[in-house]
Amino acid sequence: MIPDPTAEIKRIRHQLGADDGFDLDRVYTRIQRLQDESGRVFIRRPARKPMAKDAMHPSGSAKQSVVENLSSAPGDG
Repeated sequence: MIPDPTAEIKRIRHQLGADDGFDLDRVYTRIQRLQDESGRVFIRRPARKPMAKDAMHPSGSAKQSVVENLSSAPGDG
């Protein structure tokens, strides 16, 4: 059997979560404290806006062409 290459990461992550009782608020607070104490500069990016629902079709033509094809279906004459 091939060993899991992420096993050590998973073990460490589980241990860190267990240290805080798997309480996400406590985990987040501890991470923020450790970052502040490290003296390093951490870049915080602004939150991204969610994509529009029709963003999969940037031209918007796919949705319109389906409607046009349905309205001009053969046998409508």
